[in-house]
Amino acid sequence: MRPMRMLLAGLVLLLACGLLSGCGYNQIQRKDEAVKAAWSEVINQYQRRADLVPNLVATVKGYAAHEEQVFREVTDARAKVGQVTVNADDAASLAKYQAAQGELSSALTRLMAVSENYPNLKADGLFQNLQAQLEGTENRITVARNRYVQAVQDYNGYIRSFPVNLTAKMFGYKVKPNFTVENEAAISTAPKVDFGTPSAPVPASASSAH
Repeated sequence: MRPMRMLLAGLVLLLACGLLSGCGYNQIQRKDEAVKAAWSEVINQYQRRADLVPNLVATVKGYAAHEEQVFREVTDARAKVGQVTVNADDAASLAKYQAAQGELSSALTRLMAVSENYPNLKADGLFQNLQAQLEGTENRITVARNRYVQAVQDYNGYIRSFPVNLTAKMFGYKVKPNFTVENEAAISTAPKVDFGTPSAPVPASASSAH
């Protein structure tokens, strides 16, 4: 009698596994893990940039001693990035993290603009090395973000399709938030083109007097 019960239990288990697989459960797991791996790479590249910032600031400080405000902005922006605890499944948390990273990007841009005023700094080997590493990191961040966006798009599209959406709902899998452009309001506004105010026409009598 007991072997018969074990056989039945095994058959039920096999049937359950087959049903779950057929409903997309295993594929949800694979895509969810792909999103997590892509997000880990995004975090990794942002951390690489944050690690470069103190050395970059110290190097620029050696030449640009009077640019205290810029140094303070970069240091504060880096500290703010470290204070944000991000949960990639929470849209508000992701937006806050993205805003902090955008603030650091803006501060770094101002720091690099300062370097243009110091020829000796631009010729310094350490600064050149840090600048090259920073540029490479920015490119890696762009690639990592793009792969994360694609992974989330693939995951969201899958769990929203029928009948996988029923399986996702049964096990509590929801659509994940994704990156958006950081300056959406700015780029949605048409740029102002100004060629300057045209000069007033010269009166005919005045022009003919010469």
